[in-house]
Amino acid sequence: MAHPSNQNDAVLSASELHLSFGNQAVLDAATLAVYPGEKVGLVGRNGCGKSSFLRIVAGEETADAGTVSKKQGLVIGYLPQEFQLDEDSTVEANIRDGAAELIAMIARYENGHDTLSHTETDRLLAAIEHGDGWNLENRIETLMRELAAPPGHRLVKELSGGEKRRVGLCRALLAQPDLLILDEPTNHLDAGAIAWLEGYLAESKSACLFVTHDRYFLDRIATRIVELADGRFFSHDGNYSDYLIAKEERQERDQAVEHKRQRFLSREIEWVRAGVKARGTKQRSRLDNFYAVKAQKAPEKDLDMELVIPPPPKLANVVVDLQEVGFFYEREPLFLGLDLECKAGECIGVVGPNGAGKTTLLRLILGTLEPTTGTRRMGKRTEFNYVDQTRLELNEDNSVLEEVSQGLDTVKFGEESLSVRSYLARFLFTNERINDRVGNLSGGEKNRVLLAKILRRGGNFLILDEPTNDLDLQTLRVLEEALINFDGTALVVSHDRWFLDRVCDRVIVFDGQGGISVNEGNYSYYLEKRRASESAAKPKPAKSPKPGRAASDSDKPRKLKWKEERELETMEEVILAAEDEVAALEEKLNDPAFYITHAVEAPALIAELEQKKESVLALYARWEELESIRAAAG
Repeated sequence: MAHPSNQNDAVLSASELHLSFGNQAVLDAATLAVYPGEKVGLVGRNGCGKSSFLRIVAGEETADAGTVSKKQGLVIGYLPQEFQLDEDSTVEANIRDGAAELIAMIARYENGHDTLSHTETDRLLAAIEHGDGWNLENRIETLMRELAAPPGHRLVKELSGGEKRRVGLCRALLAQPDLLILDEPTNHLDAGAIAWLEGYLAESKSACLFVTHDRYFLDRIATRIVELADGRFFSHDGNYSDYLIAKEERQERDQAVEHKRQRFLSREIEWVRAGVKARGTKQRSRLDNFYAVKAQKAPEKDLDMELVIPPPPKLANVVVDLQEVGFFYEREPLFLGLDLECKAGECIGVVGPNGAGKTTLLRLILGTLEPTTGTRRMGKRTEFNYVDQTRLELNEDNSVLEEVSQGLDTVKFGEESLSVRSYLARFLFTNERINDRVGNLSGGEKNRVLLAKILRRGGNFLILDEPTNDLDLQTLRVLEEALINFDGTALVVSHDRWFLDRVCDRVIVFDGQGGISVNEGNYSYYLEKRRASESAAKPKPAKSPKPGRAASDSDKPRKLKWKEERELETMEEVILAAEDEVAALEEKLNDPAFYITHAVEAPALIAELEQKKESVLALYARWEELESIRAAAG
C-alpha cells in the first residue's frame, strides 16, 4: 500500500525521538509516520527498542526528546506485552473496558434525550456510528468466540497468562479504533484464532502498527515493514518477503559505500602520515576531508548467534514408541488410538487448540504421566531435555555469567568443553553484557539467557513447548537452523506456522474435538491435504429427473472410462512427483543463503511455488473425484 508523503495526512507521527537506557541509545533521532488504513509491521532484534517505541506512541511512556503527534480525536487500541487487567473483575467487564468511552457515549445518548442539544445529539450519534456502537454486543460475542476467550463470568485473577492475553486482545480490538498498536498479538493464540485475526485485520479499516515474531502473519498482514536498527527506522513497502529482498539490497549498497570509504582512507592515510604541513588552503581542505570521512560510522553488521545444540549422545534403535495410546480426563477421553514411533534425527511438530491435550501428550512421552490405554516404550539411551512453557526461573540479581555457569568455569559440549564465556558469545553476549545483571536485560536478552541455560543440559531428545514466544526473527532463524542440524530427536509444540514448516518432518494435529492424527510432512503440507480432502468431501448437488419422467439408465451412477482408469492408476505417482517439486522449491526459498546471491529471483519462485501448490490441490481433488465415481459404480 503506497502511503502519502505528506505527514499531515498521518494518523500518528513520531519525529526525532531519542531514548537511552544508561549508555545504550535505543532511539536515535528516530522518525516514523503511520497513515490511515495501512498495516505497519515493526521488526528488529530483541532489545533494540520496539516495545519501548510502542509504549511511547501509545502514550504509556515519554521519550527523552522528540515529539509524537496524533490526529485529533484519534481512538487507539493498545495491546502491550506486559498489560494490566482488573484482576478482581470479570472477563467480560475487562473486555468492555476497551470500549469504555463508546459505551459511555451510548449511555449518554440513550439517557439524555431531554437534556442534550441538537448539536450534541448529532455529535454523539456521529461518534457512536463511527465506532459501530450499535453492533457492540455482537462484536463482544464474536471476539470472545473467535479468540477463544474464557467465559465472560470468570474472574481475571483465576486465569492463566495465556487466557489473560486473549482477554487483552479482545479488549484492544473491541472499539474498532482508528489505530491499533499490537505487541506480539499472536502469542498464546492457536492456529485457528491466528487465521481469524489475520482475516479481521486484513479487512479492517483501522491503521495498525504491530510487532510479531510470526512471519506468516507479517507476510499476510503487513503493507509496510519498518526495521528498527541502530536507533533509526528503515521503511520498506510491501510484506515480510519483500522486506527480506529490500534489506539485502540495502545492505549491499551500504557495504559498497563502506568499501569506497575504506579505499579512500587507505589512499589518504599515507599522505597524512607523511606529515605534510597544512599551510595551503588545498592542504587544509584535504586534511579536513580526510578526518570527516574517517569519522563517519561504518554500517552496522547483523550478528547472528552461532547457536549449536550440544552434540547428543547416540540413540538406540528405539527412542520412544507409543502404541494405541489414549488418555482420559475425568472419565472423558482427551484422545484415543495414538500410534507414534519417534526416530533419531527427526523433528516432530505438535499443533492444536489450547486445552486439546498437547501438554498431556508431552508428559506421556516423558513418562511423567501414564496412558489410560495403550503402551509406552522408551529406548535405553534416550535422555530428555524438556523446556516447558514456564521455562526456567531466572534470578534477576545474578549476572548473566553467574546464571548460566552455575558456579562452573566450563560447559560440557558433547565430548568437549567450552569456557562459559565462549559459550555465551554464541548467544551474542559481549564481555560487558556477560557481567550485567539479568534484571537489566531486555525481554529478548532474557530469552537468550534461558536458551543458553536450557541447552547446556544436553540430552538427545529435545522437547520444546512453545519455544518461539518472544524470540526475535533473527534468533528464531538461528534456532531453526540448530534444530534442522540436530542429530537427536526433537519434538516442538508451537503455533508459529513458519517455524513448523522450516523444522518439522511430521506433524501431530489435535482437532480440538478428541481427534488426533500423525501426518507426514510439514504443517503447510498437512493444511493443503486437509483442504483438498474437505473440498472433495463436499456433496455435489444431485441432478433430479425432470417432472413427469421416470429415472432412466442415464441417471444411474456411471463407470470410469478407460482413460480415467489409467489416470487413476498413475494418480498417486503423479501427486508424489508434484509434491517433490513443491518441497524442492520450499527448501530453496527457506534457505537464508539463497537470498544472498539470488534475491532477485525470489518473487518469480514464490509465484511458481503458489502455482505448484494449487496444482497439487487440483490433483488431490481429481483423485477424490475419480475414486468417488469408481466407488459409486461399484
